[in-house]
Order: sequence, then C-alpha cells, then structure tokens
Amino acid sequence: MIKDIYASITRPREIAAMYYIRKHSREIKQYKESLDELASQLSDRDFCYAALNKVSRSFAVVIQQLPEQLKDPVCLFYLILRALDTLEDDMRFSDNEKLPLLRNFHELIGNETWYREGIGDTKDYRDLLKHYPKVARSYNQLDREYHQVIKDITQRMGNGMADFADRKVNSLDDYDEYCHYVAGLVGHGLSGLFSASGLESELLKDKLQISNSMGLFLQKTNIIRDYHEDLYLGRSFWPSEVWKQYADHFDYFANAPESPEALACLNHLVVDALRHIPDCIQYMRLLQNKQVFRFCAIPQVMAMATLAEVFNNPKVFTGVVKIRKGLAARLMLHTQNMDEVIKSFRKFLHIIENKINSNDPNTQNLQKQLKAIYEILDKPELSANQTSKLSFQDSKNSLNKMVEQEV
Repeated sequence: MIKDIYASITRPREIAAMYYIRKHSREIKQYKESLDELASQLSDRDFCYAALNKVSRSFAVVIQQLPEQLKDPVCLFYLILRALDTLEDDMRFSDNEKLPLLRNFHELIGNETWYREGIGDTKDYRDLLKHYPKVARSYNQLDREYHQVIKDITQRMGNGMADFADRKVNSLDDYDEYCHYVAGLVGHGLSGLFSASGLESELLKDKLQISNSMGLFLQKTNIIRDYHEDLYLGRSFWPSEVWKQYADHFDYFANAPESPEALACLNHLVVDALRHIPDCIQYMRLLQNKQVFRFCAIPQVMAMATLAEVFNNPKVFTGVVKIRKGLAARLMLHTQNMDEVIKSFRKFLHIIENKINSNDPNTQNLQKQLKAIYEILDKPELSANQTSKLSFQDSKNSLNKMVEQEV
C-alpha cells in the first residue's frame, strides 16, 4: 500500500480513492487458508466466492457492482470458464487427454462427481479443479435459463480452444478468432445472462458483434501488455503477420526495447485494439441497468487507461506495465454513467495522441482510427428503440460474419 501511495503522491484524489476502495472492499471476505483447506469449511456457495477471490481478485471486486440476482450466475460462469482455461493452459497435460476434455467439458459442468487433481499452473487453479464438485452443485442451483447460456458458451469456447491447440496465431484473422474464442464468447455469454435476468433487454443477447468487441478490446489489451511475461513462458499471442513486419525473431523486441522497430510493432497492435472502441461504446450505450452498466464499463475504462500507458512505451518489452492503483481506484469511483465513460476515453485517447511519433509508420492509421472514435464519442446516445434497429452491416472483417453465423 505504501508503494501505491507513493506512486500517487502528487495526486491526492487518487490516494483518497484508494482508501475508499480499500475500506469498502473489506465487504469481500478474505481467507488466508488455501482453497484446499476451505473446501471442508465453507458451503458450496461461499467456496465459489472464495475461489473467485483467489483466482481473480480484480473480477471479485468488479462483480460486486452487479445486482444480487446476477452475482451467482456471473460468478459461476467465470469459475466454469476458469476451470476450462486451466485445463487448456497446463502444458504438462497431454493433448491426447486434454483435447477431448476441452470439447466435452460443457457436458461436465453440472457433474457433481467430476474433478481433476494435479492440473493447473498455480495452486489456486489446481485446488479449483480438485474441488470442482462444489462449483457443479452451485451451478445446478441456478435457474434453467442461466444453464442454457453457460453451457452453450462453454461448448463453443472449449471447441475453439481445442482448435487452437495445434494452431499458431499468424494472421490478424487468427488473432481475432483466437480472441473471440477466449474473450469474445465471454461477451456473448454475459449478454445472454443479462437478458435472461430480465434486467436488460431481451434484444441484448442478439447483439453478437458488439458483445464480441467488448471481450476483444479487453483481451487484446492484456495480450499487448503481457508480451514480456508470455515471452518467458515460451508462448506468444502477437500475430506473426504483424511482428514479422518489424523483426525476424519475436525476442528481438526484448533485446532492443527502445528501437524504432519494437515501438512501431507495439503501436501497430494498439491501433488494432482501438478499432473495437466504437462497438464497445455502442454496447455500453445500450445498457439500461446502472449496476450492470458499471460492471461492464469499469473494465473497459481500465483497458483504455492501460492502452494509453503501453502505447509507445519500451517498458512493455522488459516487464509488465500497469496503471497506478490510485488511478484504477479513481476510475472505479468515477465510472457511474456514460458521460463519465466518454470523459475517461477522451482523456486517455488524448494521452495517446500526445505520444505519437511522426516517424512511426502507424501514425496515419492511428490518426484515422482516432478520428473515427471521436465521431462515435460525439454522437448523442440513441434510444432503446433506435438501438434495437441497428444492424451489423458495418462489420469490417471476416470474423464479424463468423461470429454471427456461429450460433
């Protein structure tokens, strides 16, 4: 905490926001014991929330924004996909056993006797799979309409993960498709859960393109930020179609982080991520429930802040670049409505503009992208009736058609 305060020492509002968030986050029960120990002490539901807090502290905080009737479905949706992702991520788990499990996991999500031991690259992930029956029993308590959404997304994501098991992310289409399977489908699923709850329009679940973009914007931001970590884990999600324009070997950027080639490659991917913003703005403008809005908007604003931080930043190639915790706390407190979202997006887009290097080969594309985004931000919000008539005719890549045809 002291380090975080020091980072915001000239920003008293950030320090105040950190203290406020810290005080109110105490509502989320913290456990020092491992999930393995907690499994015998907690009810199934309490175990699920303890597991959520262990495997994703940030998501455990954001989920508190949701109305009570959505907290359990969204918590379990996340944990089920986290279990699926754990199976996919463990490199020690042989493909002969892994791939059929990925493709069929949707049939197991409510199986109260199924579990796996020793799989997962962290203890918390291993404990989650070891005590998965507690998740399954909680899932079985949900209303049927939530079951249908969660099972469908789990099936599609598992098949996508299996498809990419022996594929690399080469082209930009591959990149979009991979991000669709691991994040865009989460956007689809959340829209389905929101519609099923009755808190959002029934039409929201059919907004596949903009739901997809909500996930892609977050996922691409993480992939860009995590270059260094992924490099040393022996994996890469940066599309070779892009990075090979700037280097012969992927590790070149880590060895020459301040080179024009490294920064141009980084900025190329930031420009690509920015193209999802118009869809994200359109999606957030559709939301009617304030709590659902905050749940969706806070991660988007955080991602926008992160992109502003990583743009043209050589530190991406030597470590993990993160926004200040004080800034993150302030954004959480000041993302209450669409006006505040637009204000934040403008702020971080201006930061990117001020960091533009005229010698960067991506500058022209970036300026076009920024102009298009500002035009969207300047448009007045549409009414629910108007937005219900919006079509996807403006889709600009092959993935958009794939997304609409998939279901």
